[in-house]
Amino acid sequence: MMEDSKCQEDNTTLQVVQTLNKEKKKATEKEEAQTGETSPTSNIKPDSSDTTKKGLLQKIRIRLNNGRTKKRQFLKEEKRTSMDCDFIHNITPKQLSVLEIDKLLQRSCLEEAYPNLLSLRREIQCEKEALGEKTPPVELTNKEKDLSLLYETLRKKLIETVRNSFELPSKEVLGHVVIIIQEEEKREGDLGGIEGWRDAWRSAVQDSVNDTLKQVELDSREENASWLAVHLGHLGKVIVELLEKVKTELVDSYPSNFNVFDTYVSSCHEVVGEHLKKLLGIITKLKDCYSMLDFIINQYCGEKILGSPSLQPEMEKQKALTLPDDFVDQIKDKYCNCLQEDLNTSLGRIIQIEQKEVWDEKATPKTEHEKFTTSEIHIDICRVIASYAENSGKLDADLKKRVLCISLDVLKHFPKRFEEEFTKQSVSLLGSELLDFCLWAKYHVAYTNSFSLLKEHMEGYRESCPDQVAELGREVDGLLLSLRQALLKQFKVEIEPFMENLMTKTWLTTDSDFKELMDRIEIYSGSGKSMRPHPAQSFANDMHYHVVKEYISQLLKNKYSCKGRKNSLAAEKIRDQWGELRRLFSDMGSTLEWLHPLGDQLSKIIEQEKEKDIKKFIEPLIENYPDISETQLSAILFFRDRSIGTYLKKNPVIQHFIEPKQNSEKKNHEHILFSDIK
Repeated sequence: MMEDSKCQEDNTTLQVVQTLNKEKKKATEKEEAQTGETSPTSNIKPDSSDTTKKGLLQKIRIRLNNGRTKKRQFLKEEKRTSMDCDFIHNITPKQLSVLEIDKLLQRSCLEEAYPNLLSLRREIQCEKEALGEKTPPVELTNKEKDLSLLYETLRKKLIETVRNSFELPSKEVLGHVVIIIQEEEKREGDLGGIEGWRDAWRSAVQDSVNDTLKQVELDSREENASWLAVHLGHLGKVIVELLEKVKTELVDSYPSNFNVFDTYVSSCHEVVGEHLKKLLGIITKLKDCYSMLDFIINQYCGEKILGSPSLQPEMEKQKALTLPDDFVDQIKDKYCNCLQEDLNTSLGRIIQIEQKEVWDEKATPKTEHEKFTTSEIHIDICRVIASYAENSGKLDADLKKRVLCISLDVLKHFPKRFEEEFTKQSVSLLGSELLDFCLWAKYHVAYTNSFSLLKEHMEGYRESCPDQVAELGREVDGLLLSLRQALLKQFKVEIEPFMENLMTKTWLTTDSDFKELMDRIEIYSGSGKSMRPHPAQSFANDMHYHVVKEYISQLLKNKYSCKGRKNSLAAEKIRDQWGELRRLFSDMGSTLEWLHPLGDQLSKIIEQEKEKDIKKFIEPLIENYPDISETQLSAILFFRDRSIGTYLKKNPVIQHFIEPKQNSEKKNHEHILFSDIK
């Protein structure tokens, strides 16, 4: 009896609600009539006068517009606050059949289908309450299954409507969808219903966003080298267009607690995040990694997309992609790996171009400012490194620093790589033809200058990558040394025949060999003058040291001995020749000034008539050149007079040499010359 009374009470409540709805409808119609919405001309009398007619028409328009404005404001306010709707309460005591309700749902006639669905739900609820603890009959069980199926159909229809919110039929039904969701949330937990309506709505919104964004075209990399940049650019435009539609067409269809705009933005974050994860798996090029990072870091949160003026102020703080914490780091890692490969390829291409356009063609290197011979290799390398730094700097300061360090790490292997290829290609120029030899020398000078400039330029990155700059500097120095040594080695080969004729009887009577020596020095000094200051000085020092060492070594070979008047002649010749060498190497820029006194000191020893007079010149010699040995001093004495060999150990000069030699390492220990003479 209690169950029956409750059902009767529900029916009574239903009748009351229906009555209230009718009254509400009448009140609305009455208000519309007062505002002139339904019949704006009903109270206007006709007038034959044109002036009167115009006035009446103007009044009609004003009343009509006022009525429409008030109606729109009323309806909008009504929808945004309560989103109430009559059809919820049109629950008839006797509902349609399950098949009829299903057909209404399939046709999206929610205003008819939903009240009947609620009526069926109420009927089942009343029957279950009437049974109490009794086992429900099969008929009731089937009704429950039917209700469940109808609710599933209703949910699918709601999801379909939300997914197609921007299409005309769905727009008309969208208001009913919102009301049904709210109503079901109120009834959540009641018998026969299903839960999660708001979650289903959010999922439908995300599906709608996904449906829209997946339509953005994605060219293959074979069709378009900039396929990813183009795709992401179009994707950004579609996102803005989508959110603009949400703002202008959908927001007013929902109550504020749905947070419609924010939900669509969050869905964009989710969909775009998933899309980017898929794209990361297929990108393999540096430019594509850059395009993705630029999209995430600059474009997505910038004015092109989420920061677009057309989306403000609704956007507020909704500017973060839904990505795993390490996702951007993964892209950066891939970017850096691709950069390493790209830089290696670029450096290899630089060598290939040099071989094709310079070595194979025997092209003469350019002269910078009519003085320094140079190559453009350093310009190409610096341009590549600078472009990497600039592009990565547009993305992230830390990434720029990382890119610079990686670039310098890759670059440090280039000097040896270049040296191997250049040596292999240039050896053919060392033939009998003078022009080829001159070209060979110019190439060495040009690359010495070019890599010196490269090292100077890379010093600008020392603050960001101190260790990498230092390592690269050491590698470049190694190449510069190899280039100088190659020139020096060839120089040694050319002067060797003339050096061997020094300190002989022929040398004492003619200057031909020494003049040939000076000619070769002047030729190579021209190469030195074509070098930039720092390598030129190093090259001048190398030549200076080698010539002095070889000149002195001829004196120590015991191949000739003077005596009597010849001592004075030999001493004078050594002094004169030493002076010419000194002037020439000073002009070249040699800084080995400590070598200058040696010629005079040896000349004084050689020209002395009495051995006892030699003692006073021993200590200055040892002081300037502490690495001179007793054997080498004996060789100098032998050159002065062969007879000294018969009593070498008892020679007073040798005896006088021993004590100052023991204390010689206290001064000028860096002056190493005699110990380098074998």
